[in-house]
Amino acid sequence: MTGWLTPQEIVALGCADLPSNVRGVNRLAARLGWRKQADKARLRPSGGGRPVWEYHESLLPSSAQSKGKVLSLPTAYTAEPGNADAWERFEALSKAQKTACEDRLKAVQNVDDLVKAGASVTAAVSAVALNEECSERSLYQWRDKVQGKPRQDWLALLAPAARKAREFSEIHPDAWDAILSDFLRPEAPRFSVCLRRASEQADDKGWGGFPHERSLRRRLNLEVPKAVQKIAREGRTAARILFPAQRRSVADLHAMQAVNMDGHVFDVFTRWDDGRIVRPTMVALQDLYSRKIVAWRVSDSEAKDVVRLAIGDLVTKYGVPDALTTDNSRAFASKWISGGATTRFRFKIRDEEPLGLLPSLGVELHFAIPGRGQSKPIERAFRDLCETIAKHPSLSGAYTGNAPDAKPENYGNAAVPIDQFRELVDQLIASHNAQTGRRTEMAKGRSFDETFQASYENAIVRWPSAAQRSLWLLAAEGVRCRKGSGEIHLFENRYWAPELNAIAGQKVVARFDPDHLQDGIRVYDLTDRFICDADCIADTGFYDVRAAREKARAETAYLKALKDEQTALRKLTPDQLGELYGGKRAPKEPAPEPPKIKRLATGGARPAPAPEPASDEELQKFEQAFGRGLRIITGGKDED
Repeated sequence: MTGWLTPQEIVALGCADLPSNVRGVNRLAARLGWRKQADKARLRPSGGGRPVWEYHESLLPSSAQSKGKVLSLPTAYTAEPGNADAWERFEALSKAQKTACEDRLKAVQNVDDLVKAGASVTAAVSAVALNEECSERSLYQWRDKVQGKPRQDWLALLAPAARKAREFSEIHPDAWDAILSDFLRPEAPRFSVCLRRASEQADDKGWGGFPHERSLRRRLNLEVPKAVQKIAREGRTAARILFPAQRRSVADLHAMQAVNMDGHVFDVFTRWDDGRIVRPTMVALQDLYSRKIVAWRVSDSEAKDVVRLAIGDLVTKYGVPDALTTDNSRAFASKWISGGATTRFRFKIRDEEPLGLLPSLGVELHFAIPGRGQSKPIERAFRDLCETIAKHPSLSGAYTGNAPDAKPENYGNAAVPIDQFRELVDQLIASHNAQTGRRTEMAKGRSFDETFQASYENAIVRWPSAAQRSLWLLAAEGVRCRKGSGEIHLFENRYWAPELNAIAGQKVVARFDPDHLQDGIRVYDLTDRFICDADCIADTGFYDVRAAREKARAETAYLKALKDEQTALRKLTPDQLGELYGGKRAPKEPAPEPPKIKRLATGGARPAPAPEPASDEELQKFEQAFGRGLRIITGGKDED
């Protein structure tokens, strides 16, 4: 025989060795430690109400078990479908009302126990009414409510009847709609003003009289939830605080695994080297694990150059993080920083756009909504720095106030030099990181520096190579090489290298230092592969002879180098090529032999001098020789 019984069912056994009421059974169970025995005590569901303790029959004395009155009971109980509403009414009661229901249940159970013991209903009701100090009529009413119902639902059935729905004073529906529409505007007018405006139109619209303002206010608060009033009158940002914030754990991270970045404009006037007086902007990066500010830069604006330099400071000092969280402002989502990221949510993403600094370093980018401290804890740090830096005594007179209507009395009396302000920022950020007693998830009373160092010593952090260091020192810009020479025009400067001839007319990536454009650029292809270093070509004067000579000398050296390269590459002569491809060239004609009688070249540009006239003897000898020659030619004989 096995079974489980509640205190009420134990009392119903009527055993002399057991208490005769529920309270006595509960005291017995507490004294003997029944509830501490997990295998012999458990809570029984009671149809949506309070669970009831039930105990195994083995805990009962043998006299109770020997009577054979303990029955096997179901292991779970649920309220009958018809009693579900009763439990809903019970849950809506106050604590005092639930206590009154428990007192009613105890009185009804005592009456039921006396009746089971042999007393009449009248006698039992009279005795219990006298003992519990309640009226007999109430006891009869309570017994009628639970008569024939499961015992586990008695507590809910004894709850008082539901209140009548609250009724409000009559008001014309159109008038009430007008009041609500007027009140739930972003301009947030007062309710009394909205009511007065509606009452002024009551006669013309036929709305009749209005109830008292307090009555209408109570109706407003009951019909229109507070959250609806807040979002209608104060906007989404104000209503967001009504929803619980997300608590994000960093226990599974380590130092320099993830950082977050943001910018802050200080409420301080600073004087710059060129005489301008502006409010400085700081771009800072914070380690998510320790909350330490690990890098920062102060400039006159939140420009992409400053962001690039701040990231460079971080990577140089602590290594490359695996992930970075920032918002999608123009500077942080710039193509110089996040080019190639697929989740930028700003600017058009093109396939040929160059990779930015962070994707080139292999940093995973996460973009957060601006102003969300849950996703960017650095905003919480900025709130502290506003107090420690902007309101520092050394900046007295330079503080501007954090709103136009919050200007201090000494507004505009001073402007601190920017170098002095930067020194103060460095000093106070170091103090911010070293302050002990931090209560973040991982600090637990330590400083941010101590928390960071304890994790950083055992962390595996990626470090940039020598080639990668140029990624944050230079910025990327997609440009096209000019046709012909392949020179690159950038920021009104020209850059060229011999390697650019091969990619003339194509798009490339030029990485450069905006502060030192004359130092040249580094040229990469669109997949970020290095091509060459291109020097800056300076313009010269129109009649600058020295520059022309240097240009001609450089051009001659360039052409000579090309000719040498051509000679080195052409290893076969045309004859060798002819033999290689099977063709035969015509044989060369032999060179003619030189004549035996050669005419001497007179040379020189001056004409030969005129010969002297011949004598008569010389003429006679010439005629005789000439005649002999003719006879020989004609076949005659010489007479001599």
